[in-house]
Amino acid sequence: MALEYNIPTYLTLLRIALIPLLAIVFYLPWSHANVACTAIFLIAGFTDWLDGYLARKMGLETSFGAFLDPVADKLMVAIVLVLIVGHEATPYIAVPSAIIIGREITIASLREWMAEIGQRAKVKVSSIGKWKTSAQMLAIGFLLYGEDLAGMPTKTIGYWLLYIAAALTLWSMLNYLSAAMRTLTKE
Repeated sequence: MALEYNIPTYLTLLRIALIPLLAIVFYLPWSHANVACTAIFLIAGFTDWLDGYLARKMGLETSFGAFLDPVADKLMVAIVLVLIVGHEATPYIAVPSAIIIGREITIASLREWMAEIGQRAKVKVSSIGKWKTSAQMLAIGFLLYGEDLAGMPTKTIGYWLLYIAAALTLWSMLNYLSAAMRTLTKE
């Protein structure tokens, strides 16, 4: 089976390529590194929206793209959270970050297992998962920027959103695990 490359897939690959660029810029001794990191993160977020939109609109959905898109998202979130925790090593940021990263690993593994037993649809993306992702992305954007913007305390907003994302993360994980357990106990 050959891999299918198209515009949405290239956008997803671009998003993955932006991860090391963001990591390098994050550590640059430059007063505007936070602005550049936030911009890179926003570009990555835009490519996430655009690749999905184009895939659906142009009928370019592929199984490779369906696999690669969530991998790119999870890589971006996990790596940027690790960068943020490394920069600000406190339990207040480390605990919700660990919850988010741990959930991503758990649910990705659960989905793979459910797919192996032909029950992948039981753990498909839910509306809670979409809210969780939105809260995560907003939190990370605010935390990357980290400076007050027009009197708005972006770092404080980022903390609050990170805790909201962690709560939604736990909620969605419990929902997925519950759905999987109901399926498995029926067998």
